Amino acid sequence: MQLLAGTSRGVYGASDGDWGNPRALIPGGSVRELVRIGSRVFAGTTDGLQVSDDEGATWLGGGLEGFAIWQLRRFGSDRLLAGTQPAGLFVADSGRLDWTPMTSFNEAPESVEWCVPVDPPLPAAARAIVVDSSDPDRICAGVEVGGIMRSEDGGEHWQLVLPGDNPDLHMLFQHPAKPAVLFASTGYGRLDGVAPMVEGNAGVFCSEDFGLTWEYRWRGIEPRYSRPMCIDDRAPYALTVASAPTAFSSFRDEGGAGAKLFRSDDEGRSWRSLCDPAHTPSAANFHGLTIDPEQEGGVIVGTDTGEIWRVSADAQWSLLASGLHAVRALCAWH
Repeated sequence: MQLLAGTSRGVYGASDGDWGNPRALIPGGSVRELVRIGSRVFAGTTDGLQVSDDEGATWLGGGLEGFAIWQLRRFGSDRLLAGTQPAGLFVADSGRLDWTPMTSFNEAPESVEWCVPVDPPLPAAARAIVVDSSDPDRICAGVEVGGIMRSEDGGEHWQLVLPGDNPDLHMLFQHPAKPAVLFASTGYGRLDGVAPMVEGNAGVFCSEDFGLTWEYRWRGIEPRYSRPMCIDDRAPYALTVASAPTAFSSFRDEGGAGAKLFRSDDEGRSWRSLCDPAHTPSAANFHGLTIDPEQEGGVIVGTDTGEIWRVSADAQWSLLASGLHAVRALCAWH
């Protein structure tokens, strides 16, 4: 298994999988995205994109300097779509990486209200993208904080959708075998502040019509604030979600972050804990999360304490690495 970790201070890797002695591959700023598309690996940093053609051994600048890159997805057969902070979408030929802004996205009337409602407010982030695997003209882009912008014509026109009236979008994923089914993880942020921390105001939503309508599928789950999410591309298509009490939950909190990890095999209709006794709840918060390519239903999770854990489908935890900076993103492949 090849594994890369994006941290608050660059990307780390290990020779021959020896995570006892990881090495810095990209030093510097925080990494929000790590994704492998074709034979290339992309790292989205707080100051543009980095690209590797040799599985992370060496890296070159991939453009979009001055933007934080939150997500990168394939856009049709030969293009890429990047989501940034300040909130924007950019398109490029996958070979040349000649980025062009998708101006229609920021010209949507709703965009003037997008922001992260802290004091002082921060620019919103286009941090989640789904390009329909069956029709690349269908796009959903999640904005934190702004909602889901949905297009049926390749980004020419956009429609705002708010799952459960919630504009605080974190992650979006498409079901691997059911293109119309989408999942969204959400928080308590609202354009005018923070919503009451009650059931229904944060958690996981599911759409069965590619984002037009949404159903809340996080009932009875605590903590409710959901952020990291991934879905296995092998049946039964396990959906794994990490949650914490608030947006700022941290290992530094008295008593720790209080984070948990949950799995659903039925599209969010029911959930079970993936936590072992030492992580029920976890003192460290979970940020990086990806599927384990070697174990069906297994995941690899990174923490704000700089640890990387391998978690099996039956909640067995194995420590892969420690002593890193806060792990924000993970990418694993055979």
